[in-house]
Amino acid sequence: MRAMVFHRAGEPLVLEERPDPVPGPGEIRVRVEACAVCRTDLHVIDGELPDPKRPVVPGHEIIGTIDQAGDETLASRIGERVGIGWLGHTCGHCPYCASERENLCDTPLFTGYTRDGGFSTHVVADAAFAFPLTGFDDPVAAAPLMCAGLIGWRSLRFAGDGRRIGIYGFGAAAHIIAQVAVWQERDVYAFTRPGDGAGQQFARSLGVRWAGGSDERPPDALDAAIIFAPVGSLVPLALAAVRKGGRVVCGGIHMSDIPAFPYRLLWEERDLCSVANLTRRDAAEFLALAPQAGIRTTTTVYPLARANEALDDLRFGRFEGAAVLVP
Repeated sequence: MRAMVFHRAGEPLVLEERPDPVPGPGEIRVRVEACAVCRTDLHVIDGELPDPKRPVVPGHEIIGTIDQAGDETLASRIGERVGIGWLGHTCGHCPYCASERENLCDTPLFTGYTRDGGFSTHVVADAAFAFPLTGFDDPVAAAPLMCAGLIGWRSLRFAGDGRRIGIYGFGAAAHIIAQVAVWQERDVYAFTRPGDGAGQQFARSLGVRWAGGSDERPPDALDAAIIFAPVGSLVPLALAAVRKGGRVVCGGIHMSDIPAFPYRLLWEERDLCSVANLTRRDAAEFLALAPQAGIRTTTTVYPLARANEALDDLRFGRFEGAAVLVP
């Protein structure tokens, strides 16, 4: 197999030839058809997330076909197209797993971080965390759904049922979940980098009510706001934009420090919370909903060997939507 491998923070990934992986009991091997590139991959290779497996193959928005099973009970799944996301394994017995909060498991494994991921031609996965994708015929279009879509869906659920939803950072997750919110007949307010006219026009093309810079106040008070950009200084801005009793959801796994802000921004029962990882229930709900909502992902395709270029383009916002690697 071929894989783009992370060795040390701050260094580019290295294209390596490796023996084909062999699945163990309860595992499957997947021939990768496409793997989207996520900002969390940048956090891993930039050393912003602690204690990754070293070396590790990044990538956790994987679409592929099962070509080998680790035991006979899984043999019937060979040939099945599946999606694999960030949460790669949970213990199943800690207090969080026992209370339907497996996203907070005490001893989890994460795809592309603590176990090898999908910047490769093949990947081994826990079969229980590989989601059937019947009806998803385009692996490139489906790949961003496996993290940008899933985390976006969990973030939208945390935001509540309010009509006016603000989204800060209009990248891969935002361009998917904005479509869901519009389909739900909500008003979406998109916040991009200041001066990013192209990004704002892209947001408008998806049916948002308003698009502007993150330094602007929206024309209406928001019921809730979701922050996907890993920028802590957006938190006070989002709190200032939501109404009394509104909620701000931080949807990223890593964010720069939140600056001090006056208590009045939080007062009047405004709520600030984070979203951590996802559950298999989130995946089942979202993958059933996505075809109904008519979600169309916007993608830029790169061959596997150009993973470093894709990561760099993501870092500097050189494309709309999501980057996808194709082995």
